[in-house]
Amino acid sequence: METLQIVILALVQGLTEFLPISSSAHLILTPVVFGWRDQGLAFDVAVHLGSLSAVMWYFRREVAAMSVDFFRAMTPESEVTADGRLAWMIVLSTVPVVIFGLLMKGLVETDLRAPLVIAATTILFGLYLWWFDVKGARRRDEYSIRWRDALIIGLMQAIAIIPGTSRSGITMAAGLMLGLTREAASRYSFLLSIPTIAMSGVLVTADLVKAAEPVDWNALLLGAILSFLAAWACIALFLKVIERIGMFPFVLYRLLLGVLILLLVFI
Repeated sequence: METLQIVILALVQGLTEFLPISSSAHLILTPVVFGWRDQGLAFDVAVHLGSLSAVMWYFRREVAAMSVDFFRAMTPESEVTADGRLAWMIVLSTVPVVIFGLLMKGLVETDLRAPLVIAATTILFGLYLWWFDVKGARRRDEYSIRWRDALIIGLMQAIAIIPGTSRSGITMAAGLMLGLTREAASRYSFLLSIPTIAMSGVLVTADLVKAAEPVDWNALLLGAILSFLAAWACIALFLKVIERIGMFPFVLYRLLLGVLILLLVFI
């Protein structure tokens, strides 16, 4: 991989992983636009590791508190704290994507990567995000989530294995549908990404080991670092402005992107 390709793909992954615009769609489309060959499994693992490290670092205090209280809640004499309950809700929200991901892995890697599928999901779930951003009550925080809410968000996240849907976008929309504030829906989505990205990385790494691809360690390291920096900056800025600007700018971007893909397919 050339340096320019590494930089662009790493920044694309880092920025789009946590914005509600679908990182998978952008990673599929970027090499097509620039005429590059596929970047390979090893690079995908590296940039996802960078994004995972960024979200864990940004939420390091929350992750530490949730981890301690999660295991403490397993002891009979301990009372379940707000952090412990939130950790359990994230675990529950993760279950559907594990099941759907294992069942549909082959289909997602082949037929569902088609440009028409990406265009349709980009537009459809962009409108879904806009609707609940407008109609949502926006009164609850992430600590108010209970098991029914967690399961609904988890089921929505499972749909995001289809390229173009956007894991961040559909889980934020589900949170807004359930009455969370924009910031709370975003924070829950970001925290939920930790086990999801980690498990996705394990699956891709398993494929990488089987494929026995040659590894360019310098490219992987540069990709991981750039993805980390882009993802961290994206999370920090997004949470500062989302209550003020709302989801409409991202919805508009999705609609324009979906239409552009359709034009490229049919022209």
